[in-house]
Amino acid sequence: MGTERDSSTSWGWLRVVLIGRKPRFTVVRIVVLVTVVFWLRAEVILPIRMQGVSMLPTYPTWGINFVNRLAYRNSPPQRGDVVAIRTSGESIMYLKRIIGLPGETVAFHEGRLLINGQAWPEPYIKNPCHWEMPEERVGLDEYFVVGDNRSMAIEDHYHGRMPRARLVGRIML
Repeated sequence: MGTERDSSTSWGWLRVVLIGRKPRFTVVRIVVLVTVVFWLRAEVILPIRMQGVSMLPTYPTWGINFVNRLAYRNSPPQRGDVVAIRTSGESIMYLKRIIGLPGETVAFHEGRLLINGQAWPEPYIKNPCHWEMPEERVGLDEYFVVGDNRSMAIEDHYHGRMPRARLVGRIML
């Protein structure tokens, strides 16, 4: 007799721990939680996996990052922001740093970034480079983007003006 009561008591506590005292309330909480998570995934936070060497050493290859899609709803992108850029769809995106803002001119001379003819510090660059690129004006609804790995030849690096509409959001971490 004692063993039956002990086993039913232990199963009762296990049920309370796993389901709670009010199973209907627990189900409602689970449904709300799952709905919020799916909404966040669809509308706010987008996980992406980094492939390639263009953002080394700032972002390692095969690392997982999260894109905040709401980052630019109330404020424009800023110089230095690392952004996800949509290519043709949501499955393939580039991860780049904004270095030029709308209306500015961007150039590289002896590896130094020049904004409107003035040298601009880039503390996130770890590898020296010897890039040469003539002055290029950024359009009014564009941003100039480039990766952090400047040890690559400029010809091998995807960079340039990017329309605002192709910026998906800012990298969170």
